[in-house]
Amino acid sequence: MGRKFLVPVNGSPLSFAALRYVLDEHPDASILAIHVIDPTEPGYSTATDVDITAEPLHGSTDWYERAYAEEATVFDEVEAIAAESSISIETDRSVGDPADMIVRYAEENDIDHIIMGSHGRESTSRLLLGTVAELVVRRASVPVTIYRE
Repeated sequence: MGRKFLVPVNGSPLSFAALRYVLDEHPDASILAIHVIDPTEPGYSTATDVDITAEPLHGSTDWYERAYAEEATVFDEVEAIAAESSISIETDRSVGDPADMIVRYAEENDIDHIIMGSHGRESTSRLLLGTVAELVVRRASVPVTIYRE
């Protein structure tokens, strides 16, 4: 049986580019795309720009409905990318801290490798706060490849 790759997708162009990379480089692998809704970060889980002053109250039922609608948009794009390559991609979802959920998902589902997009910012804020990609790299028990353009 082939290797199992986990590709976190959050609606960003780089997350989709990482997915295309896996499809191109590992066409015989089992590929799973996961989307994590982050209830603590209004903008992380959305494929479109978010104006938090005009959005439903963060954490409300309306907010979660919007988050799931955004997730559907993300998975529509995943399906379109899969169709381009004629390779089947499984999808799954989670709610929680993205880095924690990605690492936990990899451990609980026998994932061999995580590949994710990242901007690779070199700022002080990145060093203080960390990024999802950086936290996954530090915590994952499997290899992690960071895709940047």
